[in-house]
Amino acid sequence: MVDKTNVMRILDQKKIKYNSHYYGDTDAISGVEVADVLGQDVSKVFKTLVTVGKTKKNYVFVIPVAEELDLKKAAKSVGEKSIEMIKSKELLPLTGYIHGGCSPIGMKKFFRTTIDESALNCDTFCISAGKIGYQIELSLDELKKVIKVDLAPLTIKES
Repeated sequence: MVDKTNVMRILDQKKIKYNSHYYGDTDAISGVEVADVLGQDVSKVFKTLVTVGKTKKNYVFVIPVAEELDLKKAAKSVGEKSIEMIKSKELLPLTGYIHGGCSPIGMKKFFRTTIDESALNCDTFCISAGKIGYQIELSLDELKKVIKVDLAPLTIKES
């Protein structure tokens, strides 16, 4: 039995359907390794990135683990001139989460959240359950019942 994370408690409270996955007894660090350990298609495992815009507003972007955030596309999607990743040490005080265990659900404060449009191709996808070693798998529709999300092309596509 997997311990419940705060994210799971929020989902249970709102009667959201999800599956939990635990990989804490492995040495998987990168999202790609996590997908591998969980036996998940790498395109269906997403990472949560927290950024700051030129206006000093924070934004959350959720993209497939094997992809890289295109900062220009991300800025455009939220109407900012530019954005940059926040520093790792700012993550915990800002969100309540540590690097590697950051979830778009249950942050200290809600920040505008944009998910890469590739999520539309997934029946379900995995995101962090708010703690290293824990993932939740749910549909985009179920996620939208918990937090407001926008969809946009966010990753660097090699041409």
